[in-house]
Amino acid sequence: MAPVPASVAKQAELLKQDGNTFFKKERIGAAIDAYTEAIVLSPNVPVYWTNRALCYKKRNEWKKVEDDCRMALQLDKFSVKAHYMLGLALLDRQEFAEGIKELEKSLELGRGANPASYMVEEIWQELAKAKYTEWERSSKKRATRLHELEKACEEALKNYHGLDGSTEDEHEEQLIHLKEVFRKADDIPKEVPDHLCCKITLDIFRDPVITPTGVTYERSVLLDHLQKVGKFDPITREPLAPHQLVPNLAIKEAVQAFLNKHGWAYRMS
Repeated sequence: MAPVPASVAKQAELLKQDGNTFFKKERIGAAIDAYTEAIVLSPNVPVYWTNRALCYKKRNEWKKVEDDCRMALQLDKFSVKAHYMLGLALLDRQEFAEGIKELEKSLELGRGANPASYMVEEIWQELAKAKYTEWERSSKKRATRLHELEKACEEALKNYHGLDGSTEDEHEEQLIHLKEVFRKADDIPKEVPDHLCCKITLDIFRDPVITPTGVTYERSVLLDHLQKVGKFDPITREPLAPHQLVPNLAIKEAVQAFLNKHGWAYRMS
């Protein structure tokens, strides 16, 4: 793209600032208009595209989010926000493999730029949720396919019985072996282990925190409890304040490892 004159670039930057102000005031339509004007004046600035994509995200207009993020990535392939929102847009249309790939790239770039930023935590939570959703979908799909295949094999064995000269006992033994084969083929966890799930929601952890008493909870759920019920541990009933919560990195890594291992197993099946 041709260089933008300094006066035009300055005007575009002022429009971006207007867009930021509108966005903070929840005037999303006005923010979109401001960012669009900035893009028209200076289309080679990736942040204008990601800012507008964030507005479209607020409206759940995912196709527009995807288009703006792809344009931003043409201008800056290291944009954390562009990879992140593109990942969410792809997940919205059930493209889990590509969506997860974009979220993983966003997380990698985010950790390199600012490991402690709130966005890294947000990305990780969305990535964990996406991998768990994919794991659940793949698990159900795989179980259905295996069940159908097992029934087809049993039917074929039944029709073949007698043609090969086998006895009834031999036929029963063949059926037992067949069931054993399918049992081993299905030897992948269908449920998440208890230690990887929040004790309140029973769902897989996305942002686990540990209390001084050693109990791990989902952060958002525990904070909600502390605000609405009382400042005490829901299980131990010990006094508890928000500042005492510490990220449980061991559980977070264990969740990631579980989803990586078994999600990959399902994708390969």
